[in-house]
Order: sequence, then structure tokens, then C-alpha cells
Amino acid sequence: MDQFIVKPLFGDGPIAWYTPTNVTLWMGLAVLAIIALLVLSTSKRAIVPSRGQSIAELAYGFVYKMVEDVAGKDGVKYFPYIMTLFMFIVCANFLGLIPMSFTTTSHIAVTVVMAMAVFLTVTILGFYLHGASFLKLFWISSAPLALRPILALIEVISYFVRPVSHSIRLAGNMMAGHAVIKVFAAFAAITAIAPLSVLAITAIYALEVLVSFIQAYVFAILTCVYLKDALHPHH
Repeated sequence: MDQFIVKPLFGDGPIAWYTPTNVTLWMGLAVLAIIALLVLSTSKRAIVPSRGQSIAELAYGFVYKMVEDVAGKDGVKYFPYIMTLFMFIVCANFLGLIPMSFTTTSHIAVTVVMAMAVFLTVTILGFYLHGASFLKLFWISSAPLALRPILALIEVISYFVRPVSHSIRLAGNMMAGHAVIKVFAAFAAITAIAPLSVLAITAIYALEVLVSFIQAYVFAILTCVYLKDALHPHH
């Protein structure tokens, strides 16, 4: 698990909140990758797009359609926030696949901040738009009256569990995939099974490429679902 250890970039002293670490380095690189893809590659706005512009346009259209389909027309105004989340996660995930790099999204400290930001944003937005009526989200009026208080309690618990599941899902999947690759890499030193180990690493690496995108998609689409609840708090 040494690949997940947070280390200072300069020296070997204790790590404080202001200490530059490998986490901050790769988070910064993820931001630079987003700028290069969405700003620099699209600056010319060519009629015949370059590869970078094509990828940027595909990403834009993909996330926009997702927000519109899940959160509705009312949710489109919050598209920039969801686009930012998606691009940061997918870039951080893909950068983490580079050998000797660091996967920032494998750390719960990173994913929980994003999950709590989503949770607080949709909660504040829900009360801002609907006031006390936002509490209708927890009251299932279509259920029998005797069951409504019990279901309301379950809904409240599930609502406050959202940031936990939202953050652990991303961090757990990224950590698990990289840990499995490291395990098979250790077997590559054994001559008798080295070919099988290399094949296994190649297969898992290919799977991790897919998982890196899927986890960014899952995080973004769950954000859209929570946003929909804030915009339309009724069952």
C-alpha cells in the first residue's frame, strides 16, 4: 500500500495543512490537464476540430446531455459545476494510471470533500428554493399513512448517508484496482509465472481505464440525481 502514502515534495518532515505533497502535485496536474483540454485545445474553435477539440466537445456534450436528462431543464444552469466535477475526477483518475504517478481520487480525504460539497450544495439549494417544503422529500405521500413516519426516518438516514457512499465508492474503486495491479506486479519477479502475471496486469490495467471513466460518470450522475431532488423535492 506504499503507493497510497502521502509524502511531502520537499524534505522528510511532518506534513501540515500547508505542506506541498504528492497529492497536491497531482491534483494540480489534473487541473492543468483540464485547462489544456477545455481551454487551450478549443481556443481556435476550428470548423474541422483537432483531436483535443473533438474530445473537449464530446465531453461537453456528454455531460450536458446527462444533466438535462437526469436533472431536467431546470438543472442545466448548474451544468458548469457538474462538468467541473466530472472533468476533475476523470483527469485525476487517468493521470493516476501513469506509472510512478499518484492517484489522488484513491484518498478518502479528497473524495469526501467533493462529496460533502455536493451534499451541502444540493441541501442549501433545496431549502433556498422551497423553504420548509423541501422536507417533502422525506415524506412519501403515496405510502399508507401508518408507514409514512417509518419511511420518513429511513429517507432521512439514507439522505445523510449520501456523502459517505458518494465518497467511498470512488475512493474504494480506485484504491482496489491499483492495489490489485501492484499484487500481480509482485508476482512478475517470479520467472515461472511472470508471463501470466504480465497478462493479468495488462488485463486489469485495461479494466482500470474503463473503471476510471465509469467512476467519474457515476459520481457525476449521482450528483445530477441529488440535484433533481433539490429542484423537485417530491415522490
